[in-house]
Amino acid sequence: MLVESDVFLVERAQAGDREAFRMLVERHSRSVFRLAFRLTGNEHDADEVVQESFIKAHRQLPRFEARSSFSTWLYRIASNCAVDLLRARRSYEPIDGEGGEMTLAAASLTRAPEQDQMVMSGQIQSRIRAAMVGLTQREREAFVLRHVEGLSIEEISDQMNLKVNATKHSIFRAVRKMRVALAEFV
Repeated sequence: MLVESDVFLVERAQAGDREAFRMLVERHSRSVFRLAFRLTGNEHDADEVVQESFIKAHRQLPRFEARSSFSTWLYRIASNCAVDLLRARRSYEPIDGEGGEMTLAAASLTRAPEQDQMVMSGQIQSRIRAAMVGLTQREREAFVLRHVEGLSIEEISDQMNLKVNATKHSIFRAVRKMRVALAEFV
């Protein structure tokens, strides 16, 4: 089966082919969800961001000029949607709330070694989520795009509309904060 490139699908979608846009949605929805989840911290908000991102992408598709890849353009839309959602809520809380680590640590005293590893994994995930909340929106976005999505500094700069040095600085600050927050696990 022939796999069509994003460029070809975008051209078809810009010409009004709904099937081509559906294929783009199917191809990129997982990665957009991962990005949205990392930026918002929960599935419900991530689903909302994904839906809003593809609606905006569909509306803005005629203006897409292919100066960057479709995925980079779509990530920028998704990042902006996530930022807008978080700004609108302003009351973002970590998923586990306060004290989750204490409950997990107490439970680990009565469990088998494999369960201890699972508890430790849960503690780390909880601490990572809490540390992500401690980042500024710019730091969180830059960190996720670099260390989770694997984008280059230049791609992140383009997507976030920042200069390369500002992008590097945001990533550096985020990494430094994450190291402090995760020091006991590293």
